[in-house]
Formats: sequence, structure tokens, C-alpha cells
Amino acid sequence: MAGRIGGSEDELEEAHEINVTPFIDVILVLLIIFMVAAPLATVDVPVDLPAATASATPRPEKPLFLTVKADLTLDLGESPVARDALGEALDAATGRDREQRVFLRADKAVPYGELMEVMNRLRDAGYLKVALVGLDGAPGR
Repeated sequence: MAGRIGGSEDELEEAHEINVTPFIDVILVLLIIFMVAAPLATVDVPVDLPAATASATPRPEKPLFLTVKADLTLDLGESPVARDALGEALDAATGRDREQRVFLRADKAVPYGELMEVMNRLRDAGYLKVALVGLDGAPGR
């Protein structure tokens, strides 16, 4: 309640206006919360990823390339390998050295889910050092 000071009386009169300041404060806080949360709730965002322009790291003497071709078959080095036998083929090629980096190449036509499945198979086989291979791109589009 609000009181009004004035007049010659000793008693304070009641003011019959609504104090809207707390209401405005609450509305402004809610507005800020929704302004911050709305962009985070966006799920479908079209993305056109740029080409990598990072400097190339030095290649090892004998790199181990795993290639996912457009027809979703796998090649380890130059020889084809079945998906089920990927772990054994990697162990044979590396001498069971699971610290060796595996360079993963994939055709542009390979769906993202298939590439992730191959990466999961590499992780299940114990090969955690995976490098993705790409072409050098233009430094800014």
C-alpha cells in the first residue's frame, strides 16, 4: 500500500493506484531469459561448412589410411577389408600398436552416419587416434 503525504491532517491517506514497478521488473527478466534461450532451442540449422585452411601436420613415414569409398566399402591402405574384419586387419597392419594414428578418408558421397559408424568401429577396436583427411581449401570464401 502506498500513502500520500500532504494536507493538514495527521493521518496518511491511502493511494488507490497499482504499483507496476515489480511487474515491469518481472516482465523484463522473462524477456531476457527468452532472448537468451530462444537461439539455443534451434534444432534445424542449415550449415555450409567451409574448407579447412589449417596448416598441414607432418606426415608419418608410413601412414595408415582407412578409406570409405562412395559404395560404402572400406580399404585399409590399398587392400579392401570387410567391416566385420576391420579390427583384425588394423591389428595386423599396425602390429597391435593401438597408439598409431589412423588417417580416415571418405568420399563426399558417403553419408555422415556411415562415417560415424566406421569411426565407432575404430573406437571399438581400440584405435582412438583418428585423423580426418581432407583437401586443402581456399583460405576464405
